[in-house]
Amino acid sequence: MASKASATAPLSVLILAAGQGKRMNSDLPKVLQPLAGRALLWHVLNTSAKLDAAAVHVIYGHGGEAVRAACAGAQVGWIHQARQLGTGHAVQQAVPQLPDAHRVLILYGDVPLISDTTIGALLVAAGNQGIGLLTANFTPPTGYGRIVRGSRGQVLRIVEEREASARERKLTECNTGIMVLPARALKRWLTKLKNSNAQHEYYLTDIIALAVKDRVRISTVLAGSSAEVLGANDRQQLAALEAAYRQQRAAELMRAGVTLTDPSRIDIRGAVSCGRDVVIEPNVLLEGPIQLGDRVRIGPNCVLREVKVGDDTHIKSHSVLEQAQVGQRCQIGPYARLRPGAQLREAVHVGNFVEIKQSELGAGSKANHLSYIGDASIGAGVNLGAGTITCNYDGANKWRTEIGDDAFIGSGTMLVAPVRVGSGATIGAGSTITSDAPEAQLTLERSRQVSIAHWRRPTKHK
Repeated sequence: MASKASATAPLSVLILAAGQGKRMNSDLPKVLQPLAGRALLWHVLNTSAKLDAAAVHVIYGHGGEAVRAACAGAQVGWIHQARQLGTGHAVQQAVPQLPDAHRVLILYGDVPLISDTTIGALLVAAGNQGIGLLTANFTPPTGYGRIVRGSRGQVLRIVEEREASARERKLTECNTGIMVLPARALKRWLTKLKNSNAQHEYYLTDIIALAVKDRVRISTVLAGSSAEVLGANDRQQLAALEAAYRQQRAAELMRAGVTLTDPSRIDIRGAVSCGRDVVIEPNVLLEGPIQLGDRVRIGPNCVLREVKVGDDTHIKSHSVLEQAQVGQRCQIGPYARLRPGAQLREAVHVGNFVEIKQSELGAGSKANHLSYIGDASIGAGVNLGAGTITCNYDGANKWRTEIGDDAFIGSGTMLVAPVRVGSGATIGAGSTITSDAPEAQLTLERSRQVSIAHWRRPTKHK
């Protein structure tokens, strides 16, 4: 059993999220700018939730109410920084919330791609009483503070670019701002920070020189990739983050065995799980949670949101599926739309310009062209002809349509709900069905066709 002295100290996470982001030219606070459909801060909170931390605190400032509202469900403590006087000043606001026995991990609300694996390595390097400093090599290193080392390679200090000498500016090992520190010592160092610098701010990085003076061990960990430590101060940097995120997620899918015919043209948001031999063509958007079975093929320019797709199903180009369940061996599209509540059993065919909402289609049923199926229960082996519409809404309420197994619905049929079509029934093309149609019979409704001799089409007066 590990001794008390060797036990891992509890962890408090501080996420600095008070920046305004003036260069974004936006009404949104910087940390609420979207990355893969989610706020930058959401990604950092999601990573923090994987760390088994004793507490997570968000230090917020600009757009405070909007930031808190956007993350209302998160299990975090909120600390307000009324005046933004630098990173050191931000951490000073959190001092009352930091137990002396804790380690403190500093993260940033606009640095969303940091991984829990890299943070884990940093925590190990820091230990309980040392400092863990995450660094990265940038060429050029413009805009970053530089790591200044001594003759034996030991960290001496971090110098911000504005205060760096010409020699120091040539250094390429840069400070990412992400670090782990012992809380008791951190509190002591925070009281010694000064704002005698070009920005007249209290820099958290000045703590490193104070730690060196106190002979505290400082260990560095090199970030696994530059993308992990990229921040977003303007739209171009935000676009670079988006590209890096897409690349990461595409690589994850390919490692899992998915074929991406063009990895640079796929957008993956949220959890996506795939079976074997899945093929995804260009310009596909996946918003999880999504489950794709074995040998699923998704054609170009499709959008899938919160769907489950069975084995051997082919989703053809320009189809949109949202909160739907699709069985095995289905054919969908091109240009099909499955709206929330659509459920397709095995071997269902849904063709071009067919929309399905809150409806079930039984095994082997087909709706191949130009149809709207809403609030309906469709049996197995049903054929829905081109132009079939379930008229489910009376202007105030939704009503259901029921169609039994093996029914045949002729083209151009209007089914005015509530209505039931029996098993094996046939509905003649062009009918408007307002009453139940019996099983195994032909039902049709047509007005008398009239031709009027000598009739002339109206013309416009010149």
